[in-house]
Amino acid sequence: MPRRRNAAVLAGTAVLATVLTPASAPAVAVPTAAPASARPWPAPMPVPEPVMPAARQDQLTITVSTSPEGVAAPHTAPRGVRGGGAPTRRTHTLDCHPAGGTHPDAPAACDAVDRASQGPRDPWQPVPEDAMCAQIHGGPATARITGVWRGQRVDASFRRTDGCEIARWNALVPALPGPEELGE
Repeated sequence: MPRRRNAAVLAGTAVLATVLTPASAPAVAVPTAAPASARPWPAPMPVPEPVMPAARQDQLTITVSTSPEGVAAPHTAPRGVRGGGAPTRRTHTLDCHPAGGTHPDAPAACDAVDRASQGPRDPWQPVPEDAMCAQIHGGPATARITGVWRGQRVDASFRRTDGCEIARWNALVPALPGPEELGE
């Protein structure tokens, strides 16, 4: 069987010659240079490198308020309740991914918020009305967290009025102050 050549232009940039040989031998494709007239015009634009999205930055403002735990004199206060003390109010900013802001321990606070937000409960949602909670009082401290976390607006209030609220608060320690920082 005689040899035949068949030329084709692939994607307008190269010519491929196919050489046919006897039936016992496989066909062989031999690349050749494309003639100048077969090259596309204008030349294709280079593909730019993919642009990496900017690092996520979550920003929260944390305001913690305390008030006197008791108004009675220390000798008449119920056991476990401290009397006196002036109310305080502290506000910190917390930037995460990367960690920063005015929070005294931003990296640990960011880790705590990350863990809490990956848990089974949304840390920004209040305790459900029908929740059964232990009736223990964790003190008069309250907190409000506002800002943006994982692209979602956050406006959540926290208190330590029962077991469920204390557990919700403690899930965010050290973003929120722990019992020792609150004087408990």
